[in-house]
Amino acid sequence: MTARLELGLDTFGDVTAGADGALLPHAIVIRNVVEEGALADDVGLDFFGVGEHHRADFAISAPEVVLGAIASRTRRIHLGTAVTVLSSDDPVRVFQRFSTLNAISSGRAEVILGRGSFTESFPLFGFALSQYEKLFEEKLELFAALISQERVTWRGATRAALENQQVFPSLEHGKLTTWIGVGGSPESVVRAARYDMPLMMAIIGGEPQRFKPFVELYQRAFAQEGKPVPPIGVHSPGYIAETDAQAREELWPAYRKMRDRIGAERGWPPMGTDEFVREAERGSLYVGSPETVARKIATTVRALGVSRFDMKYSAGPLAHEKLMRSIELYGVKVAPIVRDILGA
Repeated sequence: MTARLELGLDTFGDVTAGADGALLPHAIVIRNVVEEGALADDVGLDFFGVGEHHRADFAISAPEVVLGAIASRTRRIHLGTAVTVLSSDDPVRVFQRFSTLNAISSGRAEVILGRGSFTESFPLFGFALSQYEKLFEEKLELFAALISQERVTWRGATRAALENQQVFPSLEHGKLTTWIGVGGSPESVVRAARYDMPLMMAIIGGEPQRFKPFVELYQRAFAQEGKPVPPIGVHSPGYIAETDAQAREELWPAYRKMRDRIGAERGWPPMGTDEFVREAERGSLYVGSPETVARKIATTVRALGVSRFDMKYSAGPLAHEKLMRSIELYGVKVAPIVRDILGA
């Protein structure tokens, strides 16, 4: 590889357990996420992403506020969402919040836009799930105009029209890095290419190499237009400790609780240790010692040809102190090994 590989972290603000095993209040979890973001900057990582959810097991519903707090504690790390559910939000307000974050952070803001794998925000904000596709398509069209035009004229069916409208604050230097998050739909890949936006693939299970056709589809779309291919990234879960055995032992109970809670809502069977081991060894779970995780990240980066890898480091009730150690190991040990393997 010749381009510099970016290594980042994501969290959904999972509600974690305290020293007594009881779940912590949302307020403490949010303050802990700010500390985790500050540490990610201290250990030299490239990106820190915060997800948006509207349910009891995740503490963060207003990620830009949390990112603003992290911006005031950091100097160089880029800050963004993972993801912003644009379908159930207003593109103008999303633009305003991120242009504000971009100003606070001196140009370090990024946004990853997606439809969301959870749907709680739709009834909460009064949107019909029957318009799932239309909402995202129209709002993405408007957001693309907002980040590229000083004055916007737009009409659609999902919000009020704009006529030669300026939106404030304007973007400093006229740029906001905007990714499209995809989870396995070729249509989403084509949409990202159509808007000339970087592609972030959420690979949360199975062998990462199965996403290679999506990478090739995205690359073909730009080749046909004779245009350079924007960055491509991967988001996957992981956890790091001093040894493989320690990492698996610490992660397994919390990961199983999170996986089974969400799985019960979606009709999945409970997760067994065999599935956990299979994901750790051949799938998309990056758990182990720094050396093990680094080799696995390098293999995925090389196989898919991506320029960014974001590890979703939080996992259900796994304690804040353990997450902080995982972040430290990721920045201090994993990142240098990955860059050495790949020459990036």
